[in-house]
Amino acid sequence: MRERRRVLAVASLALFLSVLVWFNYSAVLPSIVEEWGLSGTEAGIIFGAFQAGYLVGILPAGWLSDRYSPRWVIAVGATGTGIPSLVFAGVADGFALGTSLRFLSGVFVAGVYVPGMRLLSDWFHEGIRGRAMGIYVGTFEVGSGLSFVFATTAAELIDWRAAVALTSAGAVFVAPVVLGLTRDHPDRVRDGGRAVDRSFVRDGEFLCAVSIYSWHNWELFGARNWLLPFLIATPAFAATGSAVLAGLVVGAMIVMSGLGNVVGGWLSDRIGRLQTISLGLASSALLSAFFWATVGFGLAALVLVTLLYGFVIAMDSAPTSTLVTEVVPDNRVGTALSVQSFVGFSTTVVSPVVFGIALDRAGYVAAFPTLAAGAAVGLLSVGALVWVRRR
Repeated sequence: MRERRRVLAVASLALFLSVLVWFNYSAVLPSIVEEWGLSGTEAGIIFGAFQAGYLVGILPAGWLSDRYSPRWVIAVGATGTGIPSLVFAGVADGFALGTSLRFLSGVFVAGVYVPGMRLLSDWFHEGIRGRAMGIYVGTFEVGSGLSFVFATTAAELIDWRAAVALTSAGAVFVAPVVLGLTRDHPDRVRDGGRAVDRSFVRDGEFLCAVSIYSWHNWELFGARNWLLPFLIATPAFAATGSAVLAGLVVGAMIVMSGLGNVVGGWLSDRIGRLQTISLGLASSALLSAFFWATVGFGLAALVLVTLLYGFVIAMDSAPTSTLVTEVVPDNRVGTALSVQSFVGFSTTVVSPVVFGIALDRAGYVAAFPTLAAGAAVGLLSVGALVWVRRR
């Protein structure tokens, strides 16, 4: 029991320190744009380079964590995430070098997230795996929110380079901690094949689980991309005369998503994966569909609803990833999770664009329901999974 908890704590710490790198660029973006003279397109490409690197690295990372020790994959991944980011802080001076370094960090961070889930799936049996996954995935959300807080504060006190360096340094210390304080489970089942086994991708339960995760991400990342502009435009936040409060609320909302993951994982162990996923998707769909109506709320009410939104929109994430680990063979868990992540993150490129198109055409009253539509399709995917199981 004690060793299992230590594995969870170390894996979560590794993810937390690595996720700080993922979002530190976004937190200091205005300063970088001003210093480098970037256009909006160039600034967006630098951010997108990290996402692209993640997508390039995620499938190999999953396969490697099945074939070799996920601890070593995490160690290499975290180190490779932190070093290019430290170089970015030290010497990057423009678009080309900045894009290259962020791409490299993105490739290596893929070696942290999914291999960490693979490690936990070995140590936690199905009866308690949901709560472990909830804590682990919740760490991603907490790190995302606190990255903005840490980097913004450091940039204000010193400069943006110090902010990026401080939020990157922790990742390079992950390797000795992971390798020194954890071990592979004695009964771990390895993938001994030389080629990637893709047979599980034809499994109906797995395909439905991936669909659920993809539409969850459609709603989640669409909301995160557009929530800050919406809040700034509301009378309640406009009256404060500063965008800082709105930014802090968005950061707090992301941190609340971490709590949503923890609760969702715990609840899925108690009442079932699909029941918890359905509850989370239905709740977030309702809030997404009508979130535009909060424009007239007072400041306190709007903050409370936003925090609630952050909680429910993440409730289904950990249970869905846990579900994936349970519907594929034990020696294919890493590869399956990487496929889930690859497909799931692809929707994050599309949903903010669809939201923006709806916003241009008819305002937020039409834009937020596009997020609810994603949650609704996720619920249909739950129904499809139930149908597959009954067959």
